[in-house]
Amino acid sequence: MGGSKIGEAALPYVENIVSKLSPEVKTEVVLLQVLAPASIPTVTGRTPDATPYTEQELEKTEKKAMEYLNQTGETLRSKGVTVTAKVAVGDASEQIVKVAEEIDANLIAMSTHGRSGLSRWAFGSVADRVLQGAHAPVLIVRAQKEKGET
Repeated sequence: MGGSKIGEAALPYVENIVSKLSPEVKTEVVLLQVLAPASIPTVTGRTPDATPYTEQELEKTEKKAMEYLNQTGETLRSKGVTVTAKVAVGDASEQIVKVAEEIDANLIAMSTHGRSGLSRWAFGSVADRVLQGAHAPVLIVRAQKEKGET
């Protein structure tokens, strides 16, 4: 997964918050991308299947994710902010909470698809699970739908 405009929706808010901090405040932003555990989603007809990652596919996907995160963080870096990229494999909400605890995050900023109704029930809500499990404040930005998305 190379990331998306939906995933980047919280970045302008993070930039705004960081810009308001005193220059004496040491600020680090950690960009995290969570890859689904051990499977590449494929679709055959209407039934989703999962194909296990080979070790090489996982390495390639993690490398691509790191490149994307490093590129995404360039705007913040250009403003003097320390940016670290992390890639985790597993359940998105669990990994977000875990990484936030590991780095002792002061804030978790994330974007959400903003699903409601049946799609929220069917897919669950990563944002809800992060809100329930996190020990830091959570800023949730509802992303605009990308063109062609329903």
